[in-house]
Amino acid sequence: MRLDRTNWLPSLSPRDSAPSSGRFPRRRVATLACGLLALVLVIGGTFIARAAGRPELRLDGLARDGRVNAEALRKGGFAVTAAGDGKLDGIRVTVDGKPLRARTDGRALSVRWGALKDGEHELRVTKPGSVFTEATEVVRRLTVDTTAPRIEVADTEADTLRGPVTVEGRAPGAREVTVAGHKARMDQDGSFAARLPRPPAHATVTATDAAGNTARQKALVTVRRPLLKAVHVSSQGWASDRLREPVMRLLKQKKINAVQLDIKDELGEIGYDSKVPLAKSIGAAKGYYDAKKAVKEIHEAGGTVVGRIVAFRDPILASKSWKSGDRDRVVQTPGGGPYDGGSYGDLSFTNFANKEVRQYHLDLAEEAAKLGFDDILYDYIRRPDGPLSKMSFPGLGDTTPEQSITDMVAETRPVAREHGAFLGVSVFGIAVTRPKEIAQDVGALAQVSDYIAPMIYPSHWAPGEYGVSDPNSQPYPITKKSLADFVKETKHTDAAIVPWIQDFSLGVSYGDAEVRAQIDAARSDGIEGFLLWNPGVRYHGGALD
Repeated sequence: MRLDRTNWLPSLSPRDSAPSSGRFPRRRVATLACGLLALVLVIGGTFIARAAGRPELRLDGLARDGRVNAEALRKGGFAVTAAGDGKLDGIRVTVDGKPLRARTDGRALSVRWGALKDGEHELRVTKPGSVFTEATEVVRRLTVDTTAPRIEVADTEADTLRGPVTVEGRAPGAREVTVAGHKARMDQDGSFAARLPRPPAHATVTATDAAGNTARQKALVTVRRPLLKAVHVSSQGWASDRLREPVMRLLKQKKINAVQLDIKDELGEIGYDSKVPLAKSIGAAKGYYDAKKAVKEIHEAGGTVVGRIVAFRDPILASKSWKSGDRDRVVQTPGGGPYDGGSYGDLSFTNFANKEVRQYHLDLAEEAAKLGFDDILYDYIRRPDGPLSKMSFPGLGDTTPEQSITDMVAETRPVAREHGAFLGVSVFGIAVTRPKEIAQDVGALAQVSDYIAPMIYPSHWAPGEYGVSDPNSQPYPITKKSLADFVKETKHTDAAIVPWIQDFSLGVSYGDAEVRAQIDAARSDGIEGFLLWNPGVRYHGGALD
């Protein structure tokens, strides 16, 4: 080949243009082969590129089996991500051919379920292809099930707080049932039974179906406090042989079946050597008696032990808190000073709305229950006397004093129950008709305790109350009429009524007859139990024959 200098076009020599035995020239064959090879490489490379660039679609937040339950619908949807090229452009999501709403943040496509009816559906997620990527589609069968199992729980009544109890019921369609966290045994018809180590204060039944839908229902587990006939014994009274031994005789003679022994009294003193940190730090633990030894002695004599906790009348905690700067623990005036508790003194009442004060009593209740006390009985679980306009309760918020106090009792019950103790609440006689006067709502308190202990001492009623001209001299009618209101107010609950009976003289001399009159009046209202009160721990056993 040579170049024509005139037009710079290649010219063929005669040798180049001559045919060779009727075949293509070798150089032309080589050129054609190279072209074909390049075409093959381009086409093959395109296929390889398309295969390599095929995006893998991932559906995050969707169960592998395609089940969609109520919670999944409530959360709103799922996310689509694309491996490979990672691009989300053009992805289309449909259910039964209808597009779903979706938006992207560049990394994932968030898809909203919208309104889906229970039943079977088809989900399609499609990403279109391009020159270098292949179209991709994911198809899933969806099973939408948003109906939670129906729970039926049988009322359960146990004989004791310290032994096991079985809660039974039905939950058709449930795959698993738990009661208070314990897995229940299930039958094919949906019946279930769960054995709990002891009756809880509140038991929640949780039923879950195959789709993960969950239903919850409270189970009522009732343990009625056995008949309670007790007398009050102060901490120092128990430490005195002269006072303790007559009480133990009443117990051994079966005139009573329990001893009410003070845990914390009106002075704020704890009778035994409490290990509760706050009790120790403020010097409240006095160690007048050995709690374990006392409980054992009463149990061996055939009785039970009711531990009385005087709650918010607590001069030790109030004065120590005020001096240490923890003033929110104390009931205050609107101006920020200590509330004048009248005959009780300035620093006599702690603030029931304060978390530390509440925890103090929860800790004492738990400690006493662990020591073997059979009951926790709150006293002075109230606000101070007087108009609310002159008081301030830091931390109360928008709730009412009576609701706050009810909540405190409700917090105590599971703590006591966990260790096998009943919970009682002492209330003023006037509280049944005047719940706001000292913040004691009897009906509400009865729903969160095992028994209500009304202080219906005849000497404490004003002349003319309940139409009784001189209540102190007429113990039978004033007791009968006042307790009738308590029975009426608590009839919608499982709480028993165990009244405090006056066995002391205040203005009128009280003996066997007067004490007996109150017990008989309570019986006429259907109330058999009682708690006798004498601050000097001296009782008229003749009234108990």
